[in-house]
Amino acid sequence: MAAIASAGIDRRQAAPQIAAALERVGLSGFATARPRELSGGMRMRVSIARALASKPRLLLMDEPFAALDEFTRHKLQEDLQGLWRELGCTIVFVTHSIYEAAFLARRIVMMTPRPGRVAREIASPLATAGATARLDPAYAALVATITLAMQEALAPA
Repeated sequence: MAAIASAGIDRRQAAPQIAAALERVGLSGFATARPRELSGGMRMRVSIARALASKPRLLLMDEPFAALDEFTRHKLQEDLQGLWRELGCTIVFVTHSIYEAAFLARRIVMMTPRPGRVAREIASPLATAGATARLDPAYAALVATITLAMQEALAPA
């Protein structure tokens, strides 16, 4: 957890924060594991724990789950929602996945291709639905709304 150490906090003082961050992401038993001993999903959890250890008010995430398999991605999306509820920090999450945006976002800001401009902003009716959101008909409707908005944004002027 170099984030805390690089912040000028002594390792012994940082140990409780590190342990809490690892527990928060479900990795409390892996504090001494080497990166090569962790799966891709576990490495992503470590990255999230590193970011959370300093208790940020704003967390910026740029396609953090893009390289993961669908099962791991869904689990981490659900975990991220839980962390957001627990910590109350603002998370700006960049994704190219309509489904991921529909599941995670309270507010979806769609950007145009170069030059990048806001094309549309869509409020999510699923902001508090949690893990069951994917089963809600409103989820399918939101995916359709985002898809249509994307088509409009990419249509030639």
